[in-house]
Order: sequence, then structure tokens, then C-alpha cells
Amino acid sequence: MPKYYFHIRDGQDLAHDPEGAEFETLEAARREAANSARELLAQRLLRGDVIDGQAFELTTEDGDIADIIRFKDVMRLE
Repeated sequence: MPKYYFHIRDGQDLAHDPEGAEFETLEAARREAANSARELLAQRLLRGDVIDGQAFELTTEDGDIADIIRFKDVMRLE
């Protein structure tokens, strides 16, 4: 099963996910990233933090970026 890492990009900063997680498909990893982004957004809202620019960089075990999930794209405002 492929392993993906959920690094968090915040502007120029990149917080590395040292463990990663295995998913059957890239789509399953995307769904998990979206759910995790919502959880992090909720925490940031409670703290009054700015919510702009953060994203998960989903990378493969080889370090290739498989997808970028922007936190603001997982919010529903309507």
C-alpha cells in the first residue's frame, strides 16, 4: 500500500510529517487530508488565528508532491 506524508505548508514554512500513513489510493489520502485540514481549521478558528495560505503537501515516499490540499478549499461558506 502506498505511503503518503502530510506536510503542512504555511507560506514559506514547511512542517514535515515524519511518519506518514498508508492509503489504498491517492483519493483516500486526499479525503483524509481534507478531513484533517477541517480539524486544524477548527482549532485555528477557536484560537483566533489567521486562516490563509496553509496547505497540506501530500508527498509520496520518494518525496514527490502527489497533491496540494489548501485548507481554505475544504471550508464550506454557503
